Amino acid sequence: MHPLSEQGYIDQLSVDCVIFGYQDRKLKVLVPQLRFKGGFWALPSGFVYQHEGVDEAAQRILQERTGISDVFLEQFWVTGKAGRSSKEFLDRLIELNPSLFTPDPGEEFRRGDYEWFTRRFVSIGYYALVDISHVVPQKSDLDAFIEWYDVKDLPEMIMDHREIVVHALETLRITLDQKLSAFKLLPETFTMKDVQELYETIYDRPFARNNFQKKILSLNALERLEKKYTGAANKAPYLYRLLQ
Repeated sequence: MHPLSEQGYIDQLSVDCVIFGYQDRKLKVLVPQLRFKGGFWALPSGFVYQHEGVDEAAQRILQERTGISDVFLEQFWVTGKAGRSSKEFLDRLIELNPSLFTPDPGEEFRRGDYEWFTRRFVSIGYYALVDISHVVPQKSDLDAFIEWYDVKDLPEMIMDHREIVVHALETLRITLDQKLSAFKLLPETFTMKDVQELYETIYDRPFARNNFQKKILSLNALERLEKKYTGAANKAPYLYRLLQ
């Protein structure tokens, strides 16, 4: 394996992806656990090749981890504090996994990689919204596994990755109506109740039913379809889908 510094990446620039899904009235985030001793969790992340744009890099990382590409993906934050570094995390990882750090060029990790990786990195944050039923999470070579976690119950993540999730959620809330992004988390057809439950989950608070329905319909973004019959004809709700 070539050293990181020889793989054609832009130095000191990374991409971190917050991948949101929605299931059982829970907003979830896709998070892998690294396969090394110590219990390290990190956002799906990667570096940017010299020949690709940052949006392309984010799209590549997203597709590698979800197996899908046609999803809502947007840049939301750049973090680049002067003291931002992976050194503390990496030192702890090497302490618990000493065989990683060896002068043998055939091993996984070498001194040149350490020096390259522990420099101050600027990270570009992207968030994606996916229909969770269409995603088959894909782990990388560095992962033990990759799973969906409730955004309220995330594992302890490395560096500032939890802070990145917080900013992603704040951005999602602020732009929800403007970008019609909530509907990207739902199946192609849905009821108004489905939409309200999703909004209440994202905002973590209840909404009055009548006022909520008026608000959503005022967006002029939905097409009403047939009713969803479940056996109670008088209470069958209408199905909707996002206008094309």
